[in-house]
Amino acid sequence: MKTVKIRTALISLTDKTGAAGFAKGLAGHGVEVISTGGTAAVLRESGIRVIDVSDVTGFPEIMSGRVKTLHPLLFGGVLGLADDKGHAADMKEHGIRPIDLVAVNLYAFSEKISEPGITPHEAMNSVDIGGPSMIRAAAKNHDRVLVVVDPRDYELVLEEMDEKGGGISHETRSKMAIKAFDLTAAYDACIHTYLRESRGKKRFPVRLILPTGRGVKLRYGENPHQAARFYPMERHSEPSVSGARVLSGKKLSYNNILDTDAAFELVKEFNKEPAAVIVKHTNPCGTATAATAAEAFLGAYQGDPISAFGGIAALNRPVDEELAEVIADPDRFLEVLIAPDISDKAVDVLKKKVKWGKRLRILSAGPLDCQSSAERGKLTFRSVTGGVLVQDRDLGVGDDPMEPVTKAKPNEGVQRSLRFAWKVVKHVRSNAIVLAGGTRIVGVGAGQMSRIEAMRIAGVKAGSKAAGGVMASDAFFPFRDCVDLAAEFGIKAVIQPGGSVRDSESIEAADEHGIAMVFTGKRHFRH
Repeated sequence: MKTVKIRTALISLTDKTGAAGFAKGLAGHGVEVISTGGTAAVLRESGIRVIDVSDVTGFPEIMSGRVKTLHPLLFGGVLGLADDKGHAADMKEHGIRPIDLVAVNLYAFSEKISEPGITPHEAMNSVDIGGPSMIRAAAKNHDRVLVVVDPRDYELVLEEMDEKGGGISHETRSKMAIKAFDLTAAYDACIHTYLRESRGKKRFPVRLILPTGRGVKLRYGENPHQAARFYPMERHSEPSVSGARVLSGKKLSYNNILDTDAAFELVKEFNKEPAAVIVKHTNPCGTATAATAAEAFLGAYQGDPISAFGGIAALNRPVDEELAEVIADPDRFLEVLIAPDISDKAVDVLKKKVKWGKRLRILSAGPLDCQSSAERGKLTFRSVTGGVLVQDRDLGVGDDPMEPVTKAKPNEGVQRSLRFAWKVVKHVRSNAIVLAGGTRIVGVGAGQMSRIEAMRIAGVKAGSKAAGGVMASDAFFPFRDCVDLAAEFGIKAVIQPGGSVRDSESIEAADEHGIAMVFTGKRHFRH
């Protein structure tokens, strides 16, 4: 495909960053510049000769600027095919001048709807119509027309025009067209999502449209031979790994993001007391709550120190210099630390205290205050080959009831421990068993094909620490064998959903061993 010389440009910008410099560069190549109201004024202030859109169309901008570029004399100039005799005849008959470059960006709809107290009318008034239409027209006809939607591309365009005597290659026009359609697709997705949510239609759209931000290139995927990117959702305000600020350390990897999300989502379950979580391969190997964040961190790490090596640490309290001193033990190695806030002095301690400090990814996620289930995003997505699974997020585990079903009843302290283990087991890959001593995890059996095997692994990991503790199972017991094995490890109380046709056998086993058992009526599988 041939290089196209740029002779006429239409520039209409909401974000006028770099506009004057770009227009000057175009003018230096003899390009005629057509522009709209606000953009034209900025360009004229910089001494650039500009032709008003209204002088081209013979029609004024009307309706407070809602109608300005929507005119056949402009769209014909953009859409006309260079090698089509019929198009050439139409353009000559109607006085349509060819437009070779379109530089347009859009009303900031996403930013507008993020403003407090925004009304639906104000939101809809921020929907750009002429801009996306012009962008799509230029991108459609990129065999002849260059479309530029990102100010960061101005310099690239001018450099190529310098190299090619005012022309632009087909390769660049094609690349910019893809970028243009990417912008309009994301823009429409944002509007679609806003309209659905503002009408209370938050769940399960007919067609899944995800309004994501710009993708961030990752070093690689789960394995070095896999390429990967991360796409954060737009307008996602919930504190999470997606919106966290990286304060120090190497770039996050694909696995880092998955594991950090798993750790932070678990630690967010605990909002009344300081909590800490250590995650390895998306499963918690240690979790604890305590009177202080330092005690919680130590409790979590001691849950399984071997597995915690190279793990991801999450806290639900800010990290100050004193807490950083506790975390930065030279015998420990962590890949990521995430917390609501981490002070500058704490970052310095973590970077300087141990040899792995400069590698440690340190993330600040923002305050967790008032994080109720209602305020958090409702859907979760997962891909399979050729499709996407969508479901409600599994929220509100702390509100699950605890119904005693055995002769032995858990006292207040045991109930607290059961509730703690129940929150943790929700975040363990099924089949999942969690053993806890007080509010500290002592053994985890994760991702097993049989529940009895998950129980056996958790018990072996816990060893003597299981004695007098509690057990949580993410789903019901199909047989009494898990309760019998729990008794061998010294477990004194069990929390599980119930619902098996053999529930009576499990209850009978618990009564035989003097174990208290409670049912929640709700399962928490995590596949």
